Amino acid sequence: MAQEVIEAPLPGKILAVNVVPGNTVEEGGTICTIEAMKMENPIMSPVKAAVIEVAVSPGQKVKTGDKLAVIEY
Repeated sequence: MAQEVIEAPLPGKILAVNVVPGNTVEEGGTICTIEAMKMENPIMSPVKAAVIEVAVSPGQKVKTGDKLAVIEY
């Protein structure tokens, strides 16, 4: 099995976290939502995977490249 770190593609504030460790997320499933420039940007899983770690919480500010979650597939 391979692990992948999901990183923030842009700076902003975490609005929602849709998964917890132990969840399975489908390909294209939303991991979390980042608000940037008053727009909501869903961060989606590139593959069907198990969520190993969630590194953010709602209200937290993130920068480009910050770790959001770790998935295993």
